Amino acid sequence: MNRVQQGFTLIELMIVVAIIGILAAVALPAYQDYTVRAKLSEVVGLAAAAKTSVSEYYVTMGEMPAATSISSGVNTNIGQSTYVSLIALTLGSPTEYAVSYTLQNLGAGPDTTVLTFNAVGSVNGVKWECNGALTTVPGKYLPANCRK
Repeated sequence: MNRVQQGFTLIELMIVVAIIGILAAVALPAYQDYTVRAKLSEVVGLAAAAKTSVSEYYVTMGEMPAATSISSGVNTNIGQSTYVSLIALTLGSPTEYAVSYTLQNLGAGPDTTVLTFNAVGSVNGVKWECNGALTTVPGKYLPANCRK
């Protein structure tokens, strides 16, 4: 009578454990990067309202608003997001404006990273750039349209 094998050998189990270890070593950093990008996308969505307000002001008035939340219409309340510790508005010139978000609790790197959206107004409207000189967020976390 032939005897049927009932289980796995030790070497087979060790191979399976090694494969799971390799997969975990690759998947964990990718998952951490994904979670940071998801958190950052919340801030980018938050900035969309600010960009709309500043652009509308420029198109209506012909110049950028003063660097205050009242004149620009930008909500600078940091309670809007758990990932923002400061929202700063900067008037560079009558045609240049910047909205900067100091980030916290992203889970990667120092909590003093800054994401800045720079605006340049012209007769054609306002052009926004989100990867200016003041942005200190590593490029791998930025949305695709912000990477250079």
